Amino acid sequence: MNPPITSAAPQAVPETSAVADQLGRPLRDLRISVIDRCNLRCPYCMPEEHYPEHYEFFSRDERLSYAEIERVARSFVGLGVTKLRITGGEPLLRKDLSALVRLLRVIPGVEDLALTTNGILLARQAEALADAGLHRVTVSLDSLDPQVFAAMSGGRGDPAVVVDGIEAALKNGLTPVKINTVVKRGVNDACVADLVERFRGTGVILRFIEFMDVGTRNHWSREQVVPSAELLERIGSRWPLTPMEESYRGEVATRYRFDDGGGEIGFISSVTDPFCGDCTRARLSANGELYTCLFAGKGADLRGMMREGASDGELEARIEELWGRRSNRYSEQRAGIEHPLRKVEMYQVGG
Repeated sequence: MNPPITSAAPQAVPETSAVADQLGRPLRDLRISVIDRCNLRCPYCMPEEHYPEHYEFFSRDERLSYAEIERVARSFVGLGVTKLRITGGEPLLRKDLSALVRLLRVIPGVEDLALTTNGILLARQAEALADAGLHRVTVSLDSLDPQVFAAMSGGRGDPAVVVDGIEAALKNGLTPVKINTVVKRGVNDACVADLVERFRGTGVILRFIEFMDVGTRNHWSREQVVPSAELLERIGSRWPLTPMEESYRGEVATRYRFDDGGGEIGFISSVTDPFCGDCTRARLSANGELYTCLFAGKGADLRGMMREGASDGELEARIEELWGRRSNRYSEQRAGIEHPLRKVEMYQVGG
């Protein structure tokens, strides 16, 4: 019998930080979307019917330049951020991404510089990213079965190519490599054991994510959610697991290690066990809008400020003001919301 997945009750006790929100949550993490385009059409993120081949994404001028991204990142680090994550869309579609990595890696105070990718282009870029100073990668992979992968990716991509990207990341020291798997009942939940069996003992960390109601176009329903506790029971019955201690406040995954030394796995349970009370993440869209919650409906324009001549001090003050007003806790309130809210789409802020 494995221990149940639980998380601490929401806390309102601020940590040492230059800025904290209305619930005492410090600003520690910034997720930076560099592009809103993607080479997959995952139904839970960018369904094909809403984003066909000729859909008009942000133009080059609408997106933040690398210099603008660096400037925003420096402001966030000045307010207490220590972790930067590059996201998309699919970030490896952005030209010469390693140039941005070089800019971000030298910002004093950055302790962790990571990238989230679907892995399709990772094999050919892993070496350049590592040489530029990227610390680690997280790869989205929903199944090893080609047919199930197609169902989860909108009929695009090949899981073998993604696995090649994971191997390239390991070879080039972009570790620990993590795999994010969104689990949908009746679609890929039967593939969970195959993923565990393939990556146990490799140093790769699997993280199973409950299907979430991010955005408004993924046709989410609670019936499609596979609770993390159910997956834990399934996996633990075959490979016994022991819970691990939280490694830092705000960690989104509940972690377990295999009793036989095969590594660890994690569960991200935003639906059945919300973790809003410890959320320390801000999100920057590719066009320069700041979102203080994955489920927010509206962002704040930082691009306009910069292009209209705002000073570094003014930019930092604006970010501090926005975070100081923050009170988001959608996942905890989800059950009491009767009507769907307008929410930013996941591909715009990188999950």
